[in-house]
Amino acid sequence: MDVDLRQLRAFLAVADELHFGRAAERLHVAQPALSQQIRRTERDLGVDLFVRTSRSVALTAAGRVLQGRARSLLDQAERDLDEVVRIGRGEAGRLDVGFVVSALPLGPIERVQAFRERYPLVRVELTEGYSSTLLARIIRGELDLAVVRDPDPDPAVRLLPFRSERFVAAVPRGHRLAGRAAIRGPELVDDPFVFFPAAAGSLATERNLAPVTAGGRRPRVVQEATTWATVLHLVGVGLGVTVCPESAALAAPDTVVLLPLQGPGAEHRSALCWAVRADDEREILRNFIAATG
Repeated sequence: MDVDLRQLRAFLAVADELHFGRAAERLHVAQPALSQQIRRTERDLGVDLFVRTSRSVALTAAGRVLQGRARSLLDQAERDLDEVVRIGRGEAGRLDVGFVVSALPLGPIERVQAFRERYPLVRVELTEGYSSTLLARIIRGELDLAVVRDPDPDPAVRLLPFRSERFVAAVPRGHRLAGRAAIRGPELVDDPFVFFPAAAGSLATERNLAPVTAGGRRPRVVQEATTWATVLHLVGVGLGVTVCPESAALAAPDTVVLLPLQGPGAEHRSALCWAVRADDEREILRNFIAATG
């Protein structure tokens, strides 16, 4: 059965009007052409759809069934094609978005919500993780994009700047430098450090520690943790000190003193970026970046 949508529309016009002349006017076609199209549809289906006399046109039993089904088929086809167009324009579909927790104070999720309100037919799923693991998931196609912090460069990933911010030192309230207005990073190099594991990313590690390593020496990490909130709480109980982005310091408890950094290495900044696959040019991503940029 090779019946297309045009044949169904022609059939419905005749079924609704029960008059070939009026149906032809409704479709803006010649009546003989419409009659031929109806006969072709009947041949394709192998059944008569109309009973024709010189005075009237009536639906057969098969025609009455097709009248209801054809309308449903055309409505469904219209919905399906509309969805295809919306997906092609990036107005519908699904986006899997990753984020690093420390980026939350800088508003990426609020921007995601603004995108949701602008494109309500797009389903957005959120996933948190390290920058390094989020980038790996983007490359594997498990995430569409992610907001990451100081990601290691990869030719398979395109990075779009989102925000940058300065680093601050975090020390326990009873620390020898806690009463200062500002410090130089190398002053902390002999202190035990609380920091992220190496798996979090080499570039992120080097940028965070740059203010401390400016003198050529590296601090000793005595305790690792997986979130800035945990790192800062461990600093607060006296396990060590750390250097963190300003926004991450918002999670610091009152047992922690935050100190501005001065001198060599203090100009280093933590960078947040939207990361997407380098070869991904889908409209839905363009819309997201435009709406959240």
